Amino acid sequence: MKNLRKKSLSICMAMAMMFSLVTLLGGQDIRAASGFYVSGTILCDSTGNPFKIRGINHAHSWFKNDSATAMEAIAATGANTVRIVLSNGQQYAKDDANTVSNLLSLANQHKLIAILEVHDATGSDSVSALDHAVDYWIEMKNVLVGKEDRVLINIANEWYGTWDSNGWADGYKSAIPKLRNAGINHTLIVDAAGWGQYPQSIVDKGNEVFNSDPLRNTIFSIHMYEYAGGNADMVRANIDQVLNKGLAVIIGEFGHYHTGGDVDETAIMSYTQQKGVGWLAWSWKGNGAEWLYLDLSYDWAGNHLTEWGETIVNGANGLKATSTRAPIFGN
Repeated sequence: MKNLRKKSLSICMAMAMMFSLVTLLGGQDIRAASGFYVSGTILCDSTGNPFKIRGINHAHSWFKNDSATAMEAIAATGANTVRIVLSNGQQYAKDDANTVSNLLSLANQHKLIAILEVHDATGSDSVSALDHAVDYWIEMKNVLVGKEDRVLINIANEWYGTWDSNGWADGYKSAIPKLRNAGINHTLIVDAAGWGQYPQSIVDKGNEVFNSDPLRNTIFSIHMYEYAGGNADMVRANIDQVLNKGLAVIIGEFGHYHTGGDVDETAIMSYTQQKGVGWLAWSWKGNGAEWLYLDLSYDWAGNHLTEWGETIVNGANGLKATSTRAPIFGN
């Protein structure tokens, strides 16, 4: 394990030097050189070190007045990352550029890496819905550029509800070059098909999607609920199959239970720790009566954690035990 960490660090540092050389010689990918980037199966930060995401999802789009309180509380758990639900106005009240800028300021204030996601295309197979998400990021470009070292873009939450690899891949092979051509150089995150729970789509077509990115700076995300994280064997297989393709992966959402059955959160948290894979628990608060069991806290300020919250924050492989602050924020 020690040698593996040394090897990972060497790979990241070599990639950082290469990006810097490209910048000096061509001046073309300056922002990409100063931000997060993907090296094989590893997500590296702007200092050239492997970065292991340990974070929490926050549903800003539906609880716009609670984000300041929630962000401070999430930081206090020891999380190093917050994944923020946004809306492009297609289904929910739109989060404009000023709102996004304020959210990024909050994340920065509390020393959290921000993952931004558009939620309006969730479960949709419509290419138009994906295009609307892409257009939103291009519209937000002025508040995103220059923050590649502290912001990652999750293009569209759970776009493509069908358990099919081809349509999913075709959509993203079109979306990613459009973002790059518009000057969006951040690390991109692509959720698996099947509402995020069909990792076979990444296994089947992930390399094609990755290669459609001129910057080769895309990471994939599995949402581990009952169909992707129902037991330990499933958890291990779904992670290993993506890594064995030479692709980087995170668990962008997971719970301890979901509508269709149990989720093995213990296996998810222990195996991701073993493999150096990032995760973000769903979600801080506000899940409503049907999914109330997924609330991590009874209150926005985090004064009273739920049992699920205690697992994520104080468990054996929880945030307090495994999360490390991003180096850009100091030790």
